[in-house]
Amino acid sequence: MSNRIINLFQIQYPIIQAGMVWCSGWRLAAAVSSAGGLGIIGAGSMCPDVLRDHIRKAKQATDRPFAVNVPLLYADTERVMQILVEESVKITFTSAGNPALWTGFLKDHGIAVVHVVSNTKFAKKAEACGADAVVAEGFEAGGHNGREETTTLCLVPMVADAVQIPVIAAGGISSGRSMLAAMALGAEAVQIGSAFAVAEESSAHPAFKERIIHAAEGDTRLRLQKLVPVRLLKNSFEAAVAAAEAEGADEATLSALLGRARAKLGMFEGNMEEGELEIGQVSAMLTAIRPAAAILEEIWQGFLSEKEKLDKSSY
Repeated sequence: MSNRIINLFQIQYPIIQAGMVWCSGWRLAAAVSSAGGLGIIGAGSMCPDVLRDHIRKAKQATDRPFAVNVPLLYADTERVMQILVEESVKITFTSAGNPALWTGFLKDHGIAVVHVVSNTKFAKKAEACGADAVVAEGFEAGGHNGREETTTLCLVPMVADAVQIPVIAAGGISSGRSMLAAMALGAEAVQIGSAFAVAEESSAHPAFKERIIHAAEGDTRLRLQKLVPVRLLKNSFEAAVAAAEAEGADEATLSALLGRARAKLGMFEGNMEEGELEIGQVSAMLTAIRPAAAILEEIWQGFLSEKEKLDKSSY
């Protein structure tokens, strides 16, 4: 198989591991890349010096391409961008911010740029800024989410029709079946977060991984819409946020409730009640903690199998 994404990143399979805070360090990125996909180091939970260390360790662990995801809402973005240049990172995924801020800088240094979007407006803006591709991330996704609450099924074809650059589908994708559906909607690759959050190589706390694989339908909710919308597993913290929002809490009140390092407390340190547990709706379909290579291979083989079934169908 070959398409624009495979050629752009020089990867074997059009499967990309999302850059997730507190889950996607160098071990996970290197494992996914070594298995033929594109692994991503999530810079959002790393200070600049820690990010540099993860980049160098990933280079030692794999000779395959990998990327770094940079949420643009953090204070250290300028230093992070300098590190990407200094460490000769070849692919960057930007998210949670204006693509006009850094796309030109990265492109001028020979770095391929992909921007994560939740609507056609920002997809077009990313294209106009020179992005090489966009990730169309639907409402089902974990972590930071779009205010429009547009589902992947609706968002991907709209973005694919709106831009000429390649589209990567994200949100609710964890299997060969969902990957095939995304490709039918116009995507040329898929970005997968939750399924890799429970990989053995994920840096997430074991208690968080166990909580994910035991999640049921309806166990996640989109919260903190007045700040930056994020999908959370139900726990004491999520219940407190829900109660505050029901009472009409303003941004200041929600910010105070969120506090500092809430995601680290839950996802990395393992406090399953007071921590912020970011994960997608697809967590209800995840049932085991396995090596990243096994997860990727199952998705790819499932994609081929489901595609073959459709090709043989009488529709």
